[in-house]
Amino acid sequence: MREREHVRVAVIGTGFGGLGAAVCLRREGVTDFVLLERAKGVGGTWRDNTYPGCACDVPSHLYSFSFARRPDWPRSFSGQPHILEYLEWVTDTFDLRPHIRFDSEVLAARWDGDALRWVIETASGTLTADLLVSAAGPLSDPAVPDIPGLADFPGTVFHSARWNHDHDLRGARVAMVGTGASAIQIVPAIAPEVLRLTVFQRTPPWVLPRADRAIGAAERALHSRFPPAAALHRHLLWLIREVQVGNFARHPERMRVVERFALAHMRRAIPDPELRRALTPDYRLGCKRILLSNDWYPTLAEPHVDLVPSALREVRGSTLVAADGTEAEADTIVFGTGFHVTDMPIAHRITGARGLTLAEEWREGMAALRGSTVAGFPNFMTIIGPNTGLGNSSMVLMIEAQLSYLADYVRRLADLSGPAGRPVALVPRREAVDAYNDALQRRIARSVWNTGGCVSWYLDANGRNTTVWPDTTAAFRRVTRRLDPTEYEVLGSRHLDRVPEGAAR
Repeated sequence: MREREHVRVAVIGTGFGGLGAAVCLRREGVTDFVLLERAKGVGGTWRDNTYPGCACDVPSHLYSFSFARRPDWPRSFSGQPHILEYLEWVTDTFDLRPHIRFDSEVLAARWDGDALRWVIETASGTLTADLLVSAAGPLSDPAVPDIPGLADFPGTVFHSARWNHDHDLRGARVAMVGTGASAIQIVPAIAPEVLRLTVFQRTPPWVLPRADRAIGAAERALHSRFPPAAALHRHLLWLIREVQVGNFARHPERMRVVERFALAHMRRAIPDPELRRALTPDYRLGCKRILLSNDWYPTLAEPHVDLVPSALREVRGSTLVAADGTEAEADTIVFGTGFHVTDMPIAHRITGARGLTLAEEWREGMAALRGSTVAGFPNFMTIIGPNTGLGNSSMVLMIEAQLSYLADYVRRLADLSGPAGRPVALVPRREAVDAYNDALQRRIARSVWNTGGCVSWYLDANGRNTTVWPDTTAAFRRVTRRLDPTEYEVLGSRHLDRVPEGAAR
């Protein structure tokens, strides 16, 4: 990377969000952009998570871009290798590799108010950009709890998102800490080869059957040769999830019906009443992420698998001590304890117009206008930003909605800049950000995520839900279809303080 190279747009990350942003820019005629990737390959979370059993809990035909559909998915719910292969295919199909700078972790990004551009320091050099797009994603940086004595554990320790493939688990005594989406895939996958498997469960999850199946050659051929069939399949998958949103967002009491189905799913696999009691949640279904598995409960019923219905409190040598006093011996600890979702590390590295980092701006809780732009951060957009998460559908749909917003943002900047290409910036008005988020928080207050009686990663340290979008994906598409000019100020012009209504082409 040349010193002080300047580009029109810099994008952080090459997962679904970063690659989607790159395709969006190409479609808008923007070719002067770079993708800054800290690793040596594309894929984001689907590159990093290579643990045994890793797969998606959203149907394959819905977990892909509408502009890059894959008709030949091998399974209805794809595994990590197939999703990573898909992202590699997107990268090559849209000729994005020339724009990617691998081994270029963003160390710091600072807004230069005089030059109206971003100064970005990376592991491979410094560059500047007119527009900065953060697509680092909330599932980028693993979270490991601070457990007393962990540093002195004599065995092997790693997080599910940083799987140690050099460590042989055959005949090992393994402790799985956590019972989230990763853990319920890992435990059944490794149970057949380990000597003893102890699962530390702080909170039992709600688990529903996983309707996974191999997609036959005839069905794949139909989708390939007759695209409307694939489009209809995708539409039906989407529609089913859209009509479910009301139960999550407005009528949590309706979840009782699904709870009975989930409990029946458990009873079929767990004959031991004591174990069933330990695995039965005491909160409303949907409050925490709903998990899908056909082999989680049968694995927990295996004689060499122990469930400790308590969080890991302390490590004493090779002895693991739970909060309820239960002790277990282990020589390998695997943490399935999630990610820094509401406290993303990238937020500490981005400094806006007032000299505050994004983390400092969000010290009372994450907030963005339409989940995309932040007050005090000109010419900055985040993909999968605050309150864009989903509890029941595909995040790729939300990403695509934000790409429409990015496209309009780029058009308006180009129009304001004019033929001479004068420096110009757009920044959301703080009152617009506050109004949008106040209304959103009022809507989410009655949702299952807020009222379901659990503590989840949807809520930040202040108990505020800054993660979930409380409506349909269609509704989010509507609010991000175009940039509202009244919500923004223009920097770099003596004549304008708002975006002109007719600015966008």
